[in-house]
Amino acid sequence: MSKVNKTIKNNSRMVSDTYKKILNKWKNRCEANEKEEHLEELVNRLENVTRRLEKVRGQSIIETQDSAVQTNTPSPKRSQSIQNSDSILSVSSSHSIDKKIADNFIIMSVAGYEDFLAGPVKEYLQLSEKIGGDVAIHSKLVEKAFKIQLEFIQTAASRSSPANQSEQISLLAPTSTQIQQIQEFREKNRGSQFFNHLSAISESIPALGWVAVSPTPAPYVKEMNDAGQFYTNRVLKEWKEKDKVHAEWCKAWIQTLSDLQQYVRQHHTTGLVWAKTGSAPVGIPPPPPPCMPMADIIPANISDDRSALFAEINQGEAITKNLKKVTSDMQTHKNPSLRTGPAPFKAPIVGNTVPTKTVPSANAPIDKPPVFTRDGKKWLVEYHKANKDLLIDNVEMNNVIYMFRCQDSTLVIKGKVNSIVMDSCRKSSVVFDSVVSSIEFVNCQSVQMQVLGKVPTISIDKTDGCQMYLNSESLDVEFISSKSSEMNVMVPKGNGDYVEYPIPEQFKTTISPKGLSTIAVDSLG
Repeated sequence: MSKVNKTIKNNSRMVSDTYKKILNKWKNRCEANEKEEHLEELVNRLENVTRRLEKVRGQSIIETQDSAVQTNTPSPKRSQSIQNSDSILSVSSSHSIDKKIADNFIIMSVAGYEDFLAGPVKEYLQLSEKIGGDVAIHSKLVEKAFKIQLEFIQTAASRSSPANQSEQISLLAPTSTQIQQIQEFREKNRGSQFFNHLSAISESIPALGWVAVSPTPAPYVKEMNDAGQFYTNRVLKEWKEKDKVHAEWCKAWIQTLSDLQQYVRQHHTTGLVWAKTGSAPVGIPPPPPPCMPMADIIPANISDDRSALFAEINQGEAITKNLKKVTSDMQTHKNPSLRTGPAPFKAPIVGNTVPTKTVPSANAPIDKPPVFTRDGKKWLVEYHKANKDLLIDNVEMNNVIYMFRCQDSTLVIKGKVNSIVMDSCRKSSVVFDSVVSSIEFVNCQSVQMQVLGKVPTISIDKTDGCQMYLNSESLDVEFISSKSSEMNVMVPKGNGDYVEYPIPEQFKTTISPKGLSTIAVDSLG
């Protein structure tokens, strides 16, 4: 356009100069009679110059437009080719960028887990070695479980998601097997002084099952961490005054699972990321946590069983009419030979003062208001008296039920929970479906329980009078008792009746070449 403007400007200058020359010539040469003739000639010449100027301007504009079209606008065929080429380059570039991002994300996922193993996991293992014993042995199994999961994450970083559920279960099998070994070690060492340590790990190690959870695996890790803190609190209570290493050990393990939760939230927000899919497997439901057995099928006659139990419990003193009578040859006060061993220790009386007990007795009067609340994963049922309608039905498998200082009360728990504890209760009962870990009786008197599903372990400590009604599904239960008496197990028969078996309270110990040998004794004399 600048060339056109320059041309127009030059032509305009030329017209102006010509016009001036004609006027001067007309003034100098023309006489009065010739003015009209010369004026007509002048107008014609001006019109010719104007037409030439307009013609030059039009041609310049057309040439300029053609030049611009040829320079900036390709032909339709060339335009389509360029457009397709740009589209291919754009898609190719986009795919290349996405692939690089995905590859970098997978690399960061594996590297992040390796950093996790080198951080809190390593600290937990070092503290376990300091404690030694069963804790150190147990930690080796835990270390192997984390290494197996690292291999699983590396596998996910190098292949696509499983095509079906059976393939996914096959890939998860090593992790599941290792978690079972960790929990079996706890079960085989219930007499260990570090039993609470082993339980803290066993109850929370299913957190490694997050790889099968979607779309929010991070909260699942936190739930397992909370389930284990019930036992870490016990460790702190027992060892905080003895050895600070145990407190550091608890802190390290809790931090381990907290960091695992952060890792999952950062790298696998909506589920385990596979290399060629970028997302967790779709359509494959996550299997249950390895440590948690499938929910037991409640028998059809469960309501009849409960009704029969309530009717029996509500009999009052008449409930004992079907119990076996204790004959005179079984009574220790009539048979001195049954009272073997030294007399129980009695604290000396200083002056006229008798030392008082600091531990509350189950016979002590209840002077506090009743409590029935839920604190996180823990249900608290405390200080209830003559309440037969206590019911808990909104339970989860990681919940813990704690019943404390209740008297003449009955608690019913619907659903499967982690564990149940009855502490300092008197003449009270508990009815529950199933527990994952155990039910414990501590400092209780005249208590009863009935399981409608499964219970792996029943623990009885410092309890006088414990009646336990089992179900046909719970006949593989283990009993652990100490400093307790009057413990009776009611085993169901095929006709609906029960057979009563007392748990031995007397033991005979002999010295053998390998040390002491102890066996249970039903009766002496």
